[in-house]
Parts: sequence; C-alpha cells; structure tokens
Amino acid sequence: MAVLVLNAGSSSLKYQVVEHDGTRHVKGLVERVDETGFPAALERMTRELDAAGLTAASLSAVGHRVVHGGPDFTEPVLLTDAVVAAVEDLARFAPLHNPPAVAGIRAAREEFPDLPHAAVFDTAFFAALPAASSTYAIDATVAAEHGIKRYGAHGTSHRYVSVAAAAFAGRSLDGLRQIVLHLGNGASAAALRSGRPLDVSMGLTPLEGLVMGTRAGDVDPGVLMHLLRAGLSVEELDDLLQHRSGLQGLAGRHDMRDLLAAIADGDDAARLALDVYAHRLRKYVGAYLAVLGGADQLIFTGGVGEHAAAVRAAAVAGLSALGLTLDAAANELATDGPREISPPGAAVQLLVVPTDEELEIARQVTALL
Repeated sequence: MAVLVLNAGSSSLKYQVVEHDGTRHVKGLVERVDETGFPAALERMTRELDAAGLTAASLSAVGHRVVHGGPDFTEPVLLTDAVVAAVEDLARFAPLHNPPAVAGIRAAREEFPDLPHAAVFDTAFFAALPAASSTYAIDATVAAEHGIKRYGAHGTSHRYVSVAAAAFAGRSLDGLRQIVLHLGNGASAAALRSGRPLDVSMGLTPLEGLVMGTRAGDVDPGVLMHLLRAGLSVEELDDLLQHRSGLQGLAGRHDMRDLLAAIADGDDAARLALDVYAHRLRKYVGAYLAVLGGADQLIFTGGVGEHAAAVRAAAVAGLSALGLTLDAAANELATDGPREISPPGAAVQLLVVPTDEELEIARQVTALL
C-alpha cells in the first residue's frame, strides 16, 4: 500500500509517499505555510506528485501526524468530521501543533476526497504508561475533570526507534531495557521495557521535560505563578514558554548548530546553554536507569541526537560508573543508518538510530486499513 504521509507544521508541510516496507516514491517540503495556506501547499505538492507519476489512484490512503490525541485517541483512527472536530478541540493541550495539523487535514480531505484519511497520534504510544508515571500529584477530582495526566509526545518516533534499535543489535524486544533520547528542536526522553513505555519526559503538553530549542522543559510551577502575579498575561506567559525559553532564551539561538558554533567562538552564554541542556539530559538518563533497574541500550535520535556528536558526548559525560561509556572515535564518525558509539562489550550499548516517523505512520495506517 502506498500511503501519502502528511506532517503539517505551523509554517511547513512535509510529505512522503511511502510503502509499509519502506519503499519511498517521493518526498518533499513546502515551507512558509500558514494555517490558511495549506490548500495552496497541497496544490503544489500534488503537482510534484503528478510529475513523479503519482495520482490519487496510485495511493491507498493519506496518513496524518497529529501531536496530541488527548484521553480518547490512543490508536490510529479514520478521520471523520467528528474526529477532526475532536482533534481541533485538543489544541488546548498542544496549541502550537494541533491547529496546523487540523488545517492540513481539512485541506487534504478536500484535495483527496475519495481516499481514506487516518490520524496517527504522537501521544498514543504512551497511553499505556503505568499509573504511577502518568499521574500528577494534584487533587484527583480536578485532574479527572480537566483531563490532566502525562500524555507524552514524540511517541511515533520512540516506537519506531525502539524496534529499529533492537533489530540493529539482533535482540528481541522482550525484556529489553531502552532509554531513548529524541533530540531536535523539540526534545523528549523515554524509558522503555519490552518496547512498552514506563516513563516519558513530556507531560500534559509538549512543554515539560528536557531543555529544547525554544521551550524550557521542567520549570518550578511557582515560577509561572510568580510571573503571573508580577503582571504577565496568560498570553505573554504562553509566548515566553513556547518561543522565548530553552536554548533561545539562554543564548539567543535555538539551532544547535548555531549554538555549537558560538561556543567555538568563545560565547559564554552559549556554553552555559549547552551545560544546562546536557545537565538535564544526564538527570533524565540517571532517573530512567533507576526506573528500569538499569539499561541495555541508550539510543540517540532526532536531528540533534543523530548529528551532534558533542551533545551525545555531553549527555553521558561522567556516567561511566553507570555503565555508559562512549567510544570517542565512533561518536565522531558521521555515517548514515544505525550505528554503535560505545566500545564493544560495554555494559550499556550506546546507539545512534535515525528516526523514520513517516514510515511508522505508513505502517500504522496500513495496519488500520
């Protein structure tokens, strides 16, 4: 089955036509798109599909990446008007992510009205989190009334990488203890056993957890109340947390490549930003070693995790007593595909595994249909 996979962001539309076996027919990116511009973006994409000899008749379905599925969407689902409306309502949990996804879904359903459309949710993988890790310690009645729990994010990536890492190592997922670090502009950590999640750093929303490009990750809630009492509006606080925190807030740049270049030029603010970033990574790695009772694999993925050797080195610096030892030469080697960056026989296998969310979405849509 050839599935057109769409990933609609706040200013871009990524697309691929991919088979469940990994065969790619076409892939592309339309940039500088807003929520009102997705019909035009899809028209441009359709022209590129036509140029590649692909028409609607060549496709079996359209798969959409949606970040937040809330409490109701814990599996891939066929998209109806009612489902789209429910996904739109869930923007209260992911205001940066769900609105453009909904805009992309609506435009695509108009562009391809005769194809089945399905949504694959980033939160779905974490729907089976143990109650001890998904429950916040606030008034239970309030939590239930407002749907407050840990939902996680990046689940499509974590699911794919977990399976790919086990296959690369020639190991069964059964009993395998894995810590996955998905590091990009957004970043998350997950603790997995037998391919199932025990904990994840992102919480009710994608704001919690690791330091990210423009998001702070973990922050004392008292800081937020203090800022509200000091006169910041809710909108100003939201802008601060979503766009002016993380690496951007600390060093004035959110791209890790720019940050590392600034460090090389002696920028003290950039150095502090990386130190804070790496310190948070090590805290989560240590915590998840405790959650899992040790680990068999620590896996780096995402744009930063796959390409920034300095970040990988910083993430495990000083953790050799916990079994995390880096092969410096292997870590610096830039190659495509999965690779090991720990010495042979290391207690914990350190891996770099490129993620493939589009393939995972195509597989889940194929299984749904």
